[in-house]
Amino acid sequence: MPAAKHHDVNYTGFILVFVIARIGLNLLAISHFGFQRDELLHLALGDHLGWGFKEVPPFIALLAKISTFIFGSSVFAARVFSTVASGLIIWFTGKTVIEFGGGRFAIALACLSLTLSPAFLASGYLFQPVVFDQLWWVLTAYLVVKYTNTPLPKYLYWLGIVVGAGLLTKYTMAFFAGSVIVGLLITKQRKILRSRHIVFAALIAFLIFLPNIIWQFKHHLPLVTHMKTLRSTQLEYIKPSDFIAQQLMVNGIALFVWLPGLLALLFTRELNKYRFLAFAYIIVFIFLLEMNGKSYYLFGAYPMLFAAGGCAFGHWLKPKYATLRASALLLFTLPNVALMPIALPILPLNQTIEAFKALHFAPKWEDQKSHPLSQDYADMFGWDEMGNKVAWAYSGLSPEQQRHTEIYADNYGEAGAVYHYGKKYHLPDVASLNSSFTLWAPDSLNARYIIYVDEDGGGNVEKRLASFVEKYVKLGEVTSPYARERGTAIYLLVNPKPGLNEIYTKELARKRLE
Repeated sequence: MPAAKHHDVNYTGFILVFVIARIGLNLLAISHFGFQRDELLHLALGDHLGWGFKEVPPFIALLAKISTFIFGSSVFAARVFSTVASGLIIWFTGKTVIEFGGGRFAIALACLSLTLSPAFLASGYLFQPVVFDQLWWVLTAYLVVKYTNTPLPKYLYWLGIVVGAGLLTKYTMAFFAGSVIVGLLITKQRKILRSRHIVFAALIAFLIFLPNIIWQFKHHLPLVTHMKTLRSTQLEYIKPSDFIAQQLMVNGIALFVWLPGLLALLFTRELNKYRFLAFAYIIVFIFLLEMNGKSYYLFGAYPMLFAAGGCAFGHWLKPKYATLRASALLLFTLPNVALMPIALPILPLNQTIEAFKALHFAPKWEDQKSHPLSQDYADMFGWDEMGNKVAWAYSGLSPEQQRHTEIYADNYGEAGAVYHYGKKYHLPDVASLNSSFTLWAPDSLNARYIIYVDEDGGGNVEKRLASFVEKYVKLGEVTSPYARERGTAIYLLVNPKPGLNEIYTKELARKRLE
């Protein structure tokens, strides 16, 4: 069916079926496991709003503030916006299919394969910037395609808003926006860039992003420090071959939808009008490959390829081949159902562990050891236990001792857990010199008692702090068997000496300059 006729058909209800399916999968997963490490940080950012943070732009903090105000502080509440974003990704993928000229079969193949993709199941339910970053990438592609088909200036102005919002969500939007521009420059659609409206759209994006730029310079460009640290601790260990292999694997069997979509954009007459999207994907792929980027940085570029793949199969498999269409739909989607429990926690813990075993999947963590659960899953256990044990340690002190007590945690996950769960126990604010907690850390530690969360299970107390306190007492540790923080210890430090505060203030001064 020609594209023009498809545009005249209302597929809203049909696309909504897949949107509801995606939202339904998220809702099945929300009730299993607890907060993930990064979610606790992002919720804490919501109580310290600003135009920037050490590791992320401000959008996630604003969402945290709104989410907590409207929905509360539960795990379910925190993941409402992520779930909505996951549904919108499906929605705009379906709309992109229509703009490409696809019909029901193309929509079904694109949206269902995307819905069941392990990459998008795993990245689309947690309260993290990743899913919102993906949404802005999908919207960027959709709006450029929409303007290509219907050159109304409003689509370019919306594009400016989307790119600006994307930059306030995750800086990777700059990579994709730049790749789309280069893709346009090397195709016939370069005429879009000659429009005066694109200049105003770019200005809108810049003005939206400007407050974060100013914040970065005022705070000594923490983005640069963060990227250097990330590169030295994680990115330099990513081999180009690993990155390529991951891109071929992360979508599971749906590889056979998005890869033909990429080829169709490059070589077929039906989609050559949108060839700039294929070049945009290739350019951002090469850039991230050269930069040793993490595999998920590229996820936002796949929905447009799924849309193109759906259209390509819709063209190759004519409506009269109904059996072939049904077979293709099942073949390229159903096998991913088997992978669902290891990407999305739709099952209770014990059944999830059994699923990992059944698939002979023993994931390796950063310690390079095999574990029964993935590191992402392991990062969802133990936080409530940690918060409750810190609260128990604090409640064991007399009212006079509590007035002279501070809480300190080694890493942002521990600090986020104590901060989040400590609210109901009216604990003092937790201090930490890790991540964005540095931005609001107290200028000094002068308490007579410090409840210390030691990520090294007591190693830091015994090796570094013992000589700086009168005495120390271990009060508990995280015992959750599948928690990545298992063994993290909780200590009471009594009568710290001035030397401890000197170390703290020097470290704080250094961190604030990073």
